[in-house]
Amino acid sequence: MADEQWGPAVRLLWGPPPGPPARGPRRGLTLEGIAGAGVGIADAEGLGGVSMQRVAAELAVTKMALYRYVPGKAELVALMAEAAMPDPAAELDAALERAGSGWRERLGAWARELLAAFRAHPWLLRATVGARAVGPREVGWLERALAALEGCGLTGAESMDAVVLVAGHVRGIAEQERAVAAGGSGGAAGGGPDVELGAVLGEVMRLRGADFPALGAALASVAREGGQDQALDFGLERILDGIGLLVAARGSGA
Repeated sequence: MADEQWGPAVRLLWGPPPGPPARGPRRGLTLEGIAGAGVGIADAEGLGGVSMQRVAAELAVTKMALYRYVPGKAELVALMAEAAMPDPAAELDAALERAGSGWRERLGAWARELLAAFRAHPWLLRATVGARAVGPREVGWLERALAALEGCGLTGAESMDAVVLVAGHVRGIAEQERAVAAGGSGGAAGGGPDVELGAVLGEVMRLRGADFPALGAALASVAREGGQDQALDFGLERILDGIGLLVAARGSGA
């Protein structure tokens, strides 16, 4: 069943680039060009703006001609996600090298690079969830995160869960930023979700502050210490703290 469902996408992502179809109006069409056209549409309009018809029009071919290269939208989105994810052998490896050799520093750098990818292409949040075909770049990202934990004494399952936990935190932050941007405030460039929430809560406190003294004290502390927009780093550090406790326990033979 899995092969029937995802087989075409897997073959497109991992197989040799197909040659031009025997019959077709345009021999210069490539999977890279098709994916690039889809990425451009998604960057401008979101994933909902992408269709086989729109991509075909962008490439100046008929939809039927496009189907000779890509069998459907699911496969198209898989190609787009692969094209939009940064090549891990380029930016990611450079970031990991700068981070040093420690697992904590490398996993932290990996998380920040992942957030940068989601910020560059917010539609990736929708395109990279659920059971689906994944390409070499996405698998390469997973490989590097797991490699950062090698030698820590964790089981393979624990390492996988640790990476999923870190990635989930990054996705949560990216989702908040996307929601703020969709609301017209400009996302991170406009101050970020923490600033947006602070503004809303500030108005609540102005009207009913006496009813929520603990919240008022917390907001006052944020204002004094400049603690806004630290959700990524605070959450990431606490997650890494927890992984560190497990690593230490494994090292002590627990």
